[in-house]
Amino acid sequence: RRGENAAAAVRLARDLATTPSNLLYPQALAEKAQELSRDAGFVCSVLDEEALEREGMGCLLAVGQGSRRPPRLVVVEHAPKGHEQDKPLILVGKGITFDSGGISLKPAAHMYQMKSDMTGAATVLATVTALAREGAPRRVIGLLTCAENMPDGGAVRPGDVVRAANGDTVEIQNTDAEGRLALCDAQKTWTPAAVVDIATLTGARAVALGTGLAGLFCDDADLAERIRAAGGACGEDFWPLPLWQPYAEQLKSQVADICHIGPREGGAINAALFLRHFVQEGVRWAHLDIAGVDWAAKTTPLCPEGPTAFGARTLLELARGGVQ
Repeated sequence: RRGENAAAAVRLARDLATTPSNLLYPQALAEKAQELSRDAGFVCSVLDEEALEREGMGCLLAVGQGSRRPPRLVVVEHAPKGHEQDKPLILVGKGITFDSGGISLKPAAHMYQMKSDMTGAATVLATVTALAREGAPRRVIGLLTCAENMPDGGAVRPGDVVRAANGDTVEIQNTDAEGRLALCDAQKTWTPAAVVDIATLTGARAVALGTGLAGLFCDDADLAERIRAAGGACGEDFWPLPLWQPYAEQLKSQVADICHIGPREGGAINAALFLRHFVQEGVRWAHLDIAGVDWAAKTTPLCPEGPTAFGARTLLELARGGVQ
């Protein structure tokens, strides 16, 4: 039964990542989460653009302001009886339902694959759904940062400065580096056991590790080993990459508290360091960069050609085992 439930989670995440972006946009993904919550028995709430404005989530709003379909933050929670007050494992998933690159427009080749730029959010939603269906004795909260990155006349521009939910100002130099902007606002006030974010974040990760290994950024040795063990047990391999602190100097901005990108060299590390800037002090945190491993160019023993749902098995295994 546990194996069937894990397989169902993978199928769900693949189906979501395969759905065309005209059918699966931020509000549609939020409605799918609500539908699953009623079926599986977990709690789901949705923050619309007005609620995001009240929460000060200027980075997530900036990503979605070029689309006629506004962004959403979807909060899903599995808290079985007797575990309602436990410190939760928080999973944060990038949910960019289509990524054109915005004003920093992507090349046309393979842009159709950007319908799966919400694979991180899909794996988080699938994980919480699976945990609820099997009644796992573990409190887990999932945050889906949903937006559509489009280049209309209202889109955010390179050089714009926006304010993040933590109050810091952020200089945006490349609108195609939108995923980290969506994720950085999803830091809530819970006292978590740990926070794990998962995102198709940087092409630099794919250049560094190819299409068979995902990138793992984590300074907590125990948490990092738990993630690698969970992934290794289910055919999803992660390789540790450094959170090299000297590179944080490259994120300094002349016009804001922080710039959201650094130089091209070390791009995956720069992105991880940007995300770490917004993690509350003392919180155990890991960042999973799954860019490049989220899409299979050809059929493999584990999946057909197309979206892989990479990370769904790992997150489910991690949550089942708990994080002490």
